[in-house]
Amino acid sequence: MVSSSDPLALLPPGDGTLGHVAIGDITLVTGVVLPGVTLAVQRWGRVAEDRSNVVLVEHALTGDSHVVGPVDSLHPTPGWWNGLVGPGLPLDTDRYCVLSVNVLGGCRGSTGPSSLHPDGHYWGARFPAVSVRDMVESERVLADLLGIERWAAVIGGSMGGARTLEWMVSHPDRVRAACVLAVGARASADQIGIQTAQIMAVTSDPHWQQGGYHGTGRTPVTGLGIARRIAHLSYRGEVELDERFANRPQPGEDPRGEDLSMSGRFAVQSYLDHQAGKLVSRFDACTYVLLTDALNRHDVGLDRGGVEEALRSCPVPCVIGGVTTDRLYPLRQQEELAALLPGADPLVVIDSPAGHDGFLTEADVVGPMLERTLELAEQGTSEKTRGHA
Repeated sequence: MVSSSDPLALLPPGDGTLGHVAIGDITLVTGVVLPGVTLAVQRWGRVAEDRSNVVLVEHALTGDSHVVGPVDSLHPTPGWWNGLVGPGLPLDTDRYCVLSVNVLGGCRGSTGPSSLHPDGHYWGARFPAVSVRDMVESERVLADLLGIERWAAVIGGSMGGARTLEWMVSHPDRVRAACVLAVGARASADQIGIQTAQIMAVTSDPHWQQGGYHGTGRTPVTGLGIARRIAHLSYRGEVELDERFANRPQPGEDPRGEDLSMSGRFAVQSYLDHQAGKLVSRFDACTYVLLTDALNRHDVGLDRGGVEEALRSCPVPCVIGGVTTDRLYPLRQQEELAALLPGADPLVVIDSPAGHDGFLTEADVVGPMLERTLELAEQGTSEKTRGHA
C-alpha cells in the first residue's frame, strides 16, 4: 500500500484497473497551451520503492492502454499483447511494473477531441494539432508526478514505436533501454499519402460537420469506416490476403453482376467491412484524424540536424525489430534505425506473412525481443552501480 502523500497513490491498482491522472496544462510544440490534461493509465505489477522497475509500454494508433486483459465493460477489445505481459512472461510482472498510457489526444480516457472543452462543449476539431513529441511530453510530466526519474525500459510498435523512439532521442537519460518495433525515424511520402487519404475519407463525410459532430447524434461513421479499410490494407501482408481471400466472392453474394450496383461483395470486401465496423463501434473519428496527422508529422530529426544526427547522438541501448512483409513501415526503415543508433543490437527481422501487424501477432519472436530489452536495462543498472562503487 502507498500512503496518501506518496505520488504513486495517483496510479490505479497493479491489476490492470483503468485509472486517470490529472497532469495539468501542457504546452505543445506549436506553442498552444492545452489546459487541464488528464491521462488514462493502467498498470500491472508493483512499483519498486526506488521506482527503478517501471516499464512504459506504448500503444499503436487505434490501440489504448489495455495492453493485457479480457474484454469487459471498459475495454471493448482484448489486450493487444496478451501472453507477453504477466507473471513469468517476457514482461514479467513479478519483477517489473508495466505501465501503459492512453495517448494524449486519445479517446479511451485521456484528454482528446471527444473530451469536454473548458467552455462545456466538446473539443471536436477545435482540439489543437499534436505531435509525437507532445505525446511524450505529457508522459514525461506524468513520470515527474509519479517520481519516476528513469524508465527501466520504453517499448512500443508502430505509433507506439514512434513514441518510444522520441523518448530515446528527447530524454536519453531517462530510458535505460528501449524496444522499437515496426516504425521509422520519420514519416515517408508513402505513409503520408496513405494517411492523408484516410483523413480525407473522414473529413469528407457529410456528418463530419467541420469536426463539430459530437453531441449532435450524427457521426461520420461512413468516412471512418473507409479510412479503416484503407489502413487495414496497409497493416496486412499482400500475399497473406490473397491466400486467404483471392478473388473469391463472399458466400451467397455475387460481385460479378450485370451492373455496378455493388450489391455483391468479394470475400476480402466482407473482411474489410468487418474490420471497419469493429473500429467504428469503439473509436472516435476526430481522434483518428488527430492521431493520423500526428504520425504524418513524425520526424525525430526535426530541429535536431536531421535524422542521422539525431539517431547517432542517441546512446540508449535498444532492440529494433521489423517485419519482412510490412507494407506500411517497410523493413528498410528499421534497418536505418539499427544502423544509425549506436546502442542498437543487430536488427531483429520478424519473418511473418502478417504484414505490419506482425509485431502484434508474432509473440514467439517479439517475446525474446522484450526479454533482451530488459537484459539491456539490467546491464545498464549494473554498469551504473559499478560506476558509483
